[in-house]
Parts: sequence; C-alpha cells; structure tokens
Amino acid sequence: MEIQLTLPEWDQLAALDDDQVPLLPALLLIARDEYPDLDPKHCDALVRAHVDHLRVEVNSIPERPMKMAAINHHLFGELGYGANHKEYYDPRNSYLNQVLERRLGNPVSLAAVQMEVARRLGLPLDGVSFPGHFLVRLSVDDGILVMDPFNGGRPLVAEELRARAQSHLGGEPPDDEALMRLLSPASHRAILVRVLRNLHGAYAESGQWDRAARSADRILKLFPGQPDALRERGLAYLQLGHQQGAREDLSRYLSLAPDAVDAAELREKLVEANAGPTRPH
Repeated sequence: MEIQLTLPEWDQLAALDDDQVPLLPALLLIARDEYPDLDPKHCDALVRAHVDHLRVEVNSIPERPMKMAAINHHLFGELGYGANHKEYYDPRNSYLNQVLERRLGNPVSLAAVQMEVARRLGLPLDGVSFPGHFLVRLSVDDGILVMDPFNGGRPLVAEELRARAQSHLGGEPPDDEALMRLLSPASHRAILVRVLRNLHGAYAESGQWDRAARSADRILKLFPGQPDALRERGLAYLQLGHQQGAREDLSRYLSLAPDAVDAAELREKLVEANAGPTRPH
C-alpha cells in the first residue's frame, strides 16, 4: 500500500515527544527550505523502490546481520550511495532530496537513508551520535552490530570504536561502560539537530548568513531556547545587520550561559549592537 507522505509544520515539532518526531518527513521539511518545489511523494518513491527491490531477498534471510549485509550491499554497492569526500561541506550532502537523487551524502544523511530502508524492511536500525562520524546500530542476538554508513555500511568492532572515540575524549580510550553510553541510540530530534548543525557550519563558513540564521532558527523550532542555537542565530543576525534580533538572542544566550568561554566577547558584541541602528528581522 502506498504511503501518503505529508510534511509536518515547523511550529508543531517542539511540542512532539522525541519518539513522535517523524524522521523522513522532518528531513524533507529541512530540505524544503532550500528547495521549495520539493516533491515529498517523489522522495518517498525513491526510498520505496529500494525497499521493494530488497524485500524478497531480505525476508528470505533469517539472521539480522545477514539481512543488514544484503541491505548495505544494495545501497552502497549496487546503487552507489557513498561519501562525498571531495565536497564534504557541500550543503547538498545534508538535504535528503539531494542525497536520494545524487546518492552522495555525509555520515548522518547516508545513515538516514540506511535507517529508513532497513526499518521499512522490519529491521529496527538506529542512529548513533558517535564522536566524529555519525554511525548506526542494530540489536542482534549477542549484542549490537555497529556500522559506518560513511564507509559503505562497514561493521565496526569494539577496538576500532574505542580508537575512534579516543581522540575526542582527551586521548583516553573509553571503557566498556563509557563506550556503550556513546553508542546509545540517537533520537530523531537529535538527528535533525545534527543535520541542521552541519548546515549551519557550512553556511557560516561560506558567509551565507541568511541560511546560517535559518539553520539555527530551525534548531530552535525543535529545541526552543537551546543556548548554542541562540548564540549561532544571534551572531548570524549581527552579520546581517539585524541588531534587534541579535540583541535578543545574544542576551538570552548570556542569561542561560553566563560563564560560557565566549561570554566576554559576546558582551562586547552586545554593546556594539546596542549602539547600532535597529533593523527589523
């Protein structure tokens, strides 16, 4: 039966519990900001074609790891989904419609495709906000299977995971308990925020401050009052000359994080913003 995919409204998302936030529709909602003519049904049809191709094969395989291997082989081997190493910070790597069309992405967007296909085939694949690259995990009989969507869905053993995490943890490899915490499933809301942070970083780096502000604003639609997003939107507003918006966001950020490492610098920027003309946003 065909799924009638509809996109949520941004103002509805904050009120939803984490388990109610729809991943694929919300990712397409992010993409619609940049691609207003985006057709959700077309994007859904591309995912459904992958699922339909795999259904008979996957249903014939009894073990979860081997089911997952078949999915990965089709997505990353036959269809050619893969890492855009050449243009890692290209915003298209974060827009799901572009990922589905170009079959190029970054770790979290490739994971989203992998998760959506696997879940429609009955495999409860979860995302993992691991230090460094985003990963995926699948519960299996003897524990969890962790895979790297940025490297063709390759399974990762515990020692490699420890080594990957070590550089992000002050040089100390995590013990078993710490590693399992790092491998906790990411909520859909957390995945969406990671996508939006990637977009904000790309746009801020290239000086596209209107889009950088939009990305931070979307995070605030998911997490109202999130301090880092307030800071990022406020700084983007400053670049755009929206003094009033900058004052509001940066003042609120400083009230929430008065001891932040950049607090003194931001207070100076606030003084400058208060002295400048007000421009509506």
